[in-house]
Amino acid sequence: MSEHPADRRRFKRIAFDARTELSQGEFIWPVKLIDLSLKGLLIERPEPWLGDRENSFSIEIHLTNEIEIKMDVQLTHDDNRHLGFVCRHISLESIERLRRLIELNLGDPQELERELGALIDA
Repeated sequence: MSEHPADRRRFKRIAFDARTELSQGEFIWPVKLIDLSLKGLLIERPEPWLGDRENSFSIEIHLTNEIEIKMDVQLTHDDNRHLGFVCRHISLESIERLRRLIELNLGDPQELERELGALIDA
């Protein structure tokens, strides 16, 4: 999800399916979430795609009707099928939810701690 191959190796991606919305200014796109990590996410490119690469986006991942993960993201790659984003800002509440989601999917608390350490050092 990042332009740096080392980041791709340091942050494990988890496949996850949840109702997800990408927004920028007046545009809101319902999108298919492919995977996410502590560093960012990958989605299917919506059609029509009118996003401006130079400006930030907001993403909302709805875990339930009442619980969501919100983050401000920057587009890092667009291959005409998928869009990759890096997280630029996330609230404490959302990072706790994301952390728990990744912890449950990794199944290894030590792996999660290594990833959190890499995130802090990044």
